[in-house]
Amino acid sequence: MADRYTPEQMLERLVGFPTVVGQGNGALMEFVRAYLTGHGIPHHLLLGPEGDRYNLLATIGDPLVPGYILSGHVDVVPAAEPEWLADPFTLRRDGDRLIGRGACDMKGYVAAVLAMAPDLAAMPLYAPIHIALSYDEEAGCKGVPHLIAALPDLIAAPLGCFVGEPSNMTPVLAHKGKAALSLTAKGISGHSSRPDLGANAIHALLPVLLAAATQAEVLKSGDTDERFAPPCSSLQIGTVSGGQAVNIIPDHATAQIEARAIAGVDPEALLAPILAACGPSVRAEIISSYPALALAPDAPLAQIAEQISENSPIGAVSYGTEAGLFQKAGIPSVICGPGDISRAHKPEEYLTTQELHAAAQMVLALGRYLSD
Repeated sequence: MADRYTPEQMLERLVGFPTVVGQGNGALMEFVRAYLTGHGIPHHLLLGPEGDRYNLLATIGDPLVPGYILSGHVDVVPAAEPEWLADPFTLRRDGDRLIGRGACDMKGYVAAVLAMAPDLAAMPLYAPIHIALSYDEEAGCKGVPHLIAALPDLIAAPLGCFVGEPSNMTPVLAHKGKAALSLTAKGISGHSSRPDLGANAIHALLPVLLAAATQAEVLKSGDTDERFAPPCSSLQIGTVSGGQAVNIIPDHATAQIEARAIAGVDPEALLAPILAACGPSVRAEIISSYPALALAPDAPLAQIAEQISENSPIGAVSYGTEAGLFQKAGIPSVICGPGDISRAHKPEEYLTTQELHAAAQMVLALGRYLSD
């Protein structure tokens, strides 16, 4: 008989795989694959171009009938902070708290979905429920586009997607989009007493950084959407580095810039003034990009999310998710998952048992909704 897991047991297993963003996730995906196989749930393990990371799509019900996706990422941010009180990749309990890297963002939701999968498989679903697991979301949603591209060959066009990022089990209808830019300036090294014999890479980068700072100010008075905080699109210079010593002409300099766009604005378009300011010695590369999410309050998916979560939707959040990419592919999407985003990416990250079971009940509620 196939193994059954409570949501807590499943979360313990998932947290035990240190699937740090940018690294392989094969061991975790093999565990999930074996678990689904044991319960007779068809699935596809999809190798990404990196060669050591997988997406996974499982289908409960008829794949030729339009259904709904339960989507989550299995990568986590690093856990090297000294404030951890124990091994961050060993789930531990402290009262009602389940503590571990990824417990909140977002293996808790994935654990709830997987733990309830056998129950969903026993329901008379008239429309399928798909489980979509992705990699490298924390690097700018780099894994899920490969999964989305594969969907037309695997299943009928989905009716909607529930992305279980931490939202306190409250449906979220919109989020900002994001694009991140990497800049690299090359110069010629030499003694600082003879700048005429070298080329200063930091100086070459300055016009581009000025363009970025100017664009950041321009956006403050640009288009607004009061659902967001702040209500405008934004841009910032996140990192700058270069040079070796004060008396050496720097032969290299780098910077990273990110733009966050309100719904209806292309985040990559916000970077145009910065790209235009790049001279011949500055190389620019967009390293991640995903669009904003915008689901109408009267959309059928919003109404379903309210019914199965038992919470009224809120308009928007400022953080980004994979939901915008599903929406861009023509799949209506909503965010709804356990936990609070304020706990993510911090030492002693946790999810409460109540939150975990609320997510499991939402999954079952979707199954009942599709069995009526």
